[in-house]
This record gives sequence, structure tokens and C-alpha cells, in this order.
Amino acid sequence: MAERITNSPAETEAVGASFAPLVSSGGVIALYGGLGMGKTAFVRGLAAGLKRDAEVSSPTFALVNDYGGNPPLVHFDMYRVTGWEDLYTTGFFDYLDAGAILVIEWSEHVEGALPEGTIRVYFTRLDESRRKICWDEPPASR
Repeated sequence: MAERITNSPAETEAVGASFAPLVSSGGVIALYGGLGMGKTAFVRGLAAGLKRDAEVSSPTFALVNDYGGNPPLVHFDMYRVTGWEDLYTTGFFDYLDAGAILVIEWSEHVEGALPEGTIRVYFTRLDESRRKICWDEPPASR
């Protein structure tokens, strides 16, 4: 498992940007960690690394934000997803079948639906500004 300590949202974004070369069409990044851990900052960095010109925000109320591109980068918030029916209504499987790059906050709510090869990223608060970010090595580098 790889690990980075970040001291600011900008550093967390830089970690997200470093994931751009690791994902391709159909790639899934599952994010784990509580409120205020930096998950959205990570996605903002990933979008920048993938050259998406998008205003990245937490999809808390929309449940899903599609940032476009080829393949599209799609950002999910699964906090309120409580079952398979809820999951289907988000369009999760449609986006997955279409080859989009999926990045999912609150992935623990949909663990059973994550495909093989999903990169899991874990966020831990060390103090007010510092975060520990750990992740599985992507399948190609194992």
C-alpha cells in the first residue's frame, strides 16, 4: 500500500493529479474517509490531471457530477445510497458500461458493486490541516 502525507488542500489536489496516469476508460477510484477529509480536493486534482476544465464540487446533493472529457470523468457521492435500487438510480452501472472514469466518495456504501481492479484510496485526518492518504497499488503495477 502506498502512502502520502499532505499538509494542505493544494497538496491533496497534487496527489489526486498524480492518479491521472493510473486510470483509463472504465477505471474506478473508490474514496474512503469521513467529512472534511479532502476527498473532493483529491477529485479536483484528478480532474486537472486528466485535463478536464471543470468546476469540481462535492456531488452531495446531486449524487453525481459528470465533468465530461473522453472518456468522461464522473464523480459520485454514495453517502445516501442504501441499496441496489438507489445505486441503479444514480446511473452508476450505465456510466461504468460506457467506459467512464468513475471516482466515488463514500465507497463503503457500495463496496459490493465495485468492479475488480478498483483503486481504493483511504483518507485519515492527522490534525487540522494534515491528512494521510493511502491507496492500493493499481492492478497494472502489482
